[in-house]
Amino acid sequence: MLVRYGKDKDGNPIKKALVYTKEEHKIPKSKIDFDAILTIERLRNEGFSAYIVGGAVRDLIVGNTPKDFDIVTNATPTKIKKIFRNSRIIGRRFRIVHVIYGEKIFEVSTFRSISEGSVGNNFGTIDEDVQRRDFSMNALYYDPAAEQVIDYVGGVKDIQKGVLRPVIPMDRIFNEDPVRMLRAIKYSAKTNARMSFKMRRKIRKCSNLLAQVSPSRLTEELLKIINSGNASKIISEALDTDLYMSLQPAATGMMYENKRFEASYMKNIHELDNLIKNNPDARLGEKLVFLIKDFILSLTDWKKELANKTPYAELYAKTWRECRNFVLPMNPQRTELEFAIRAVLTELGIPVKAKKRKPRQSAAKTSSK
Repeated sequence: MLVRYGKDKDGNPIKKALVYTKEEHKIPKSKIDFDAILTIERLRNEGFSAYIVGGAVRDLIVGNTPKDFDIVTNATPTKIKKIFRNSRIIGRRFRIVHVIYGEKIFEVSTFRSISEGSVGNNFGTIDEDVQRRDFSMNALYYDPAAEQVIDYVGGVKDIQKGVLRPVIPMDRIFNEDPVRMLRAIKYSAKTNARMSFKMRRKIRKCSNLLAQVSPSRLTEELLKIINSGNASKIISEALDTDLYMSLQPAATGMMYENKRFEASYMKNIHELDNLIKNNPDARLGEKLVFLIKDFILSLTDWKKELANKTPYAELYAKTWRECRNFVLPMNPQRTELEFAIRAVLTELGIPVKAKKRKPRQSAAKTSSK
């Protein structure tokens, strides 16, 4: 094992990080996306440092193949954009760059400073950037050229021990960004890493802070859970830590009131995980079926509705309104939620055809009228 040294304020050498060689971390380079390596090589050819960072490194160490490869560098977004013509700058407060290769997108971000805490927007160094990472297992940097993992915070050992440990102090980590609570339960479920009693208690205490998070961000996090293939474990953790009330308040309330509804709901979430494993490319609407199915069944006596010959269009319209409110604050694409509702109603013997969308008129046609 190698050691990376730096200097303290007096100029004396101090130990900064452990460096794991390929014989120690055992990451096969064949599992790393070629275009991610190419992106790093181009940044380094321009004189910048660059690494694969975060969850991708964690997944590689435990033997999984990452879905995404995030990259971090000391190049600013403007300089990254000049190097890669196939890129775009996104974000308002802290800008990052999406480098695009066909259907693949690599998120390239600049090292961040800790001058404003863990949520500031100033550029910094790798030594500062690591202190902004949420948990030690996500605070690892991989150098594909040297095939080395750089570990400032003991993340490799935590992965090996199956421990979820925060990098940011416990009195700040969730207050500064409440979404980190969702990440904690997600990582714990995904990697079977243990959360300490102190962290679990802190999450329960801070669970109400998720009310401050925008619906768009909560939607993004819930969709990640739905698509994870580990939704049943993550949602169980979210229920245990009082977080699911902020993600799906209507469903949580019904589960608290009715244990039979809870059992059926969780059974459907387990079936959702099976769908993801067997068909990872399933459309979102197919996945949403498992979130709304029990709710739709509870809305009315469907056999009676059929016997009374209630118009299908009327049943669909009422179900749509109820389901739209049921999934709030999640705001999935309308066409996908409509697909899910039609699928459940069809299963109940109420086939409803999809509405044909009117094509949008071009600006030229509109202006000519």
